[in-house]
Amino acid sequence: MARKTSEEPAQRQPAKRASDRALPQPPLVQFDRTVPPVRRVLIAMARRLFQICTTATAEVLVKEDLTPMEYGVIGYLNGEPDIDQSGLAARLGIDRNHTSLLVDQLERKRLVERRVNGADRRAKLLRLTPRGTALYARLMPTVFAAQSRLIDILAPAEREQLFDLLGRVIEGNKMLARPGTGRRKRGSRESSSNKT
Repeated sequence: MARKTSEEPAQRQPAKRASDRALPQPPLVQFDRTVPPVRRVLIAMARRLFQICTTATAEVLVKEDLTPMEYGVIGYLNGEPDIDQSGLAARLGIDRNHTSLLVDQLERKRLVERRVNGADRRAKLLRLTPRGTALYARLMPTVFAAQSRLIDILAPAEREQLFDLLGRVIEGNKMLARPGTGRRKRGSRESSSNKT
């Protein structure tokens, strides 16, 4: 049994937890008032750049009822006809199920067709239809121009340096480029709480 003393403090301060102490934070990159600041860490800045690139592309594609990922499929198939869905998934950096859904959508739009692979009858080879080829040829200059405008603030040598540096970072970390990494699988929260 705890003993009461007459010298009880007037106000007891709760004990500080480790999580209450502020850890050092990376500096914020401040923009003008219309843009929220971003932490100067790679993941935050890469995510913001990805948002900007995706939005610039989506604005061009909305008139054609295409998403940036669907356009990515068309772009790869234009350059590499007759690749299979696994190869396409690897190039897009997404899983095969997502790739299959994208191909289904593009097939319904009559932009992509599947063919049986003669070497492996279970695998389907993908290629653009004539309509898909024509659409890509029409959209590519506009999409390229929209993407180029994003880096117009850089000098030509800086643009090349940006792509070289990004390429080196990607190449140096290619073992981490796995589709679906970082996403929680459906039901994983429930299944992990049921184990306790």
